[in-house]
Amino acid sequence: MKKLFALLSLLALCCTLLAACGGSGKKEPALPDGTYTAAFKTDNGMFHVSEANEGRGVLTVKDGQMTIHVSLASKNILNLFPGTAEDAQKDGAVLLQPTVDTVTYSDGLSDEVYGFDIPVPALDEEFPCALVGAKGKWYDHQVSVSDPQPLETPAD
Repeated sequence: MKKLFALLSLLALCCTLLAACGGSGKKEPALPDGTYTAAFKTDNGMFHVSEANEGRGVLTVKDGQMTIHVSLASKNILNLFPGTAEDAQKDGAVLLQPTVDTVTYSDGLSDEVYGFDIPVPALDEEFPCALVGAKGKWYDHQVSVSDPQPLETPAD
């Protein structure tokens, strides 16, 4: 009788946990399709968003897939890879190519820096993002994207 009670208790616990996790196995998109500003944080002071953008990038959500465009502090980071440095160096690895972005600082001065479109697997969770600089050495980093705010579009 004790074994039956223990088994029923375990079954009830499993059902409760499954219901709490959604149980359907279908993942809902984090945000509706659209364009947002979002905070982009890294684990290293040398790899960060330009101070002109106050730590934020432009997050685009399309068909449930998220990508954030960040303008970095300089042109010193040549490529990024959404994953580890080890994987970035494997044959067939697709590296993220930079764009040339113009950022304008609060004092009115502007500068050209590299920007990147980085795939975002989830909000508010760290994920790996490797980078390579001018010296050709790859570095592992952890980044996260949080605080999405709808991008205000200018009135026509």
